[in-house]
Amino acid sequence: MSTTKKKVRILINPNAGLGTALDKIRQPLLDCWDLPETELSIQFSKSKEDGQAKARRAVEEGVGKLIVVGGDGMINTIGSVLIGTDVALGVIPAGSGNGFARHFDIPLDIVKATRVLAGAKTKRIDVGYANDMPFFVTCSLAWDAALVDAFEKSPVRGVLPYIFAGVYQFFEYTPQPFTLLLDATEEIHIPDPQLCTIANLTQYGGGAKIAPDAKADDGKLQLITIRRSDFHKVIPMIRKVFDGKIHQIRGIETRSFQTLAVRREKEGPMQLDGELLSAPAEVNIRVQPRALNVLVPKIK
Repeated sequence: MSTTKKKVRILINPNAGLGTALDKIRQPLLDCWDLPETELSIQFSKSKEDGQAKARRAVEEGVGKLIVVGGDGMINTIGSVLIGTDVALGVIPAGSGNGFARHFDIPLDIVKATRVLAGAKTKRIDVGYANDMPFFVTCSLAWDAALVDAFEKSPVRGVLPYIFAGVYQFFEYTPQPFTLLLDATEEIHIPDPQLCTIANLTQYGGGAKIAPDAKADDGKLQLITIRRSDFHKVIPMIRKVFDGKIHQIRGIETRSFQTLAVRREKEGPMQLDGELLSAPAEVNIRVQPRALNVLVPKIK
C-alpha cells in the first residue's frame, strides 16, 4: 500500500557567497532531507523573479517545507510568497548579516543549520508591512537604512564594519523632520531623526541587537528612534547594541505598536530586510499577526 510522501524543496541562492560551500552542504542536505517518507527536490534561485516563481510553484504543488539557503534578502523574496499559506519556510543562513537566523538561534554554520532544521518545529510569526511591502526582520527609514546597506556590502563581519559604515554614512546623511502617528492615537514629532528603525525581530544582523525585546509572534512591532542631536550619547556606548543592552543607552527611544504612519517632507531611503529602496514622503507600516509559517530549532 503506497503512502503519500511529504514534499520538501530546497531553494539555493548561488550568489550568496557560498562558493565551495555548495559541495560542503550537498551531502548533509541529502542525509537530512532525502528520506524514504520524503520527496526531495533541490533548485536554484537565479533571480528574485525566478525565486518567487519557484516558490509559487512549490505552493501550488503542495510542498510542505521550503528550505532557503541564502541571506535575509532572499528570505524576504521567498517568504513574501508564502505569507498566508501552510508552507513552512526554513532558513539555512548564507548571507552577510543573517538577522533572521540569529533571532531564532539557527546555527550560522550551514552544515549545522541543515541538521538542526531537520528536527525543527513549526512556528507562525508576524509579518511587518511598509506601504504594503512585507518585511520579516527590520525596516529602516533614516541614516540606519543606508548604514545597513553599507554593512551588507562589507566583506568583513562584526562590530567594526558597523562602526565604519556608520561613520561614513553619518556625514553623508542629512535628517529631515518626521511626524509619527502610532496606533492612530499618539503623535510624535522628531525634528532631526538620525535613526528610525521598525523591528519585527531582534536585530539587523551581524550581532547588532537593535530591538532585544522584540517577539516574533506578539502581534506588535518595535519602533526605535535616535535624534541626531542625541547621537553623541550613543557613540561611546555602541558596544551595548551588540550586547543586547540598548535600553541602557541614553537618547534611544523605543515603543511598541501595531500601526505607524510616518510623514516627512520628501522621499528618503528605506531598508527592508537588507534591501535599500527609495520610499515616498509618506510611509504606512502595519503588522499582520502570525502570517508566516517558519521552521525554528526546538530549543526556541
